Amino acid sequence: MPAKTAPAGYSRLQIALHWLIFALIAQQYLFKDAMSAAWDHITDGLEAGFDPLVLAHVAGGALVMIFALWRLTLRARRGVPPAIEASKVQGILAKLTHVGLYALMILMPLSGSVAWFGGVEAAAQGHDVMKVILLALVALHVMGALYHQFILRDDTLARMRRAQG
Repeated sequence: MPAKTAPAGYSRLQIALHWLIFALIAQQYLFKDAMSAAWDHITDGLEAGFDPLVLAHVAGGALVMIFALWRLTLRARRGVPPAIEASKVQGILAKLTHVGLYALMILMPLSGSVAWFGGVEAAAQGHDVMKVILLALVALHVMGALYHQFILRDDTLARMRRAQG
């Protein structure tokens, strides 16, 4: 079986999923207070009541996981363009960042579901720790993209704006 040739760029679907996940993760952080308040009510033995922001958090987390799994499937089937590396260290850091992002986009919705639907406090605590790590990885990812765009000027960021090959 011949080796698969890497595509010249990301597909429209890969780009759309990237930005949808970004928007969903942003809304998870922006509207997390409603979920935190509902969780506090439940752990205090009170009724949480219906809150559309809680529903949005649960549904948003599920969508992040579904879209991340879809992206991984596309990545395996279609491939991704070769990395644009400024150095070996940056290449390793980029790979570790991406692995961490994908892992957390799957593990966080799972831990959140176990906490919310199963009432498991340890899952909620793990979810809380992971949200800080995810935020740090997203910040590192964004800083890396901006570094490539404005310092190296290597057009890396354009690959997530325009579909190619």
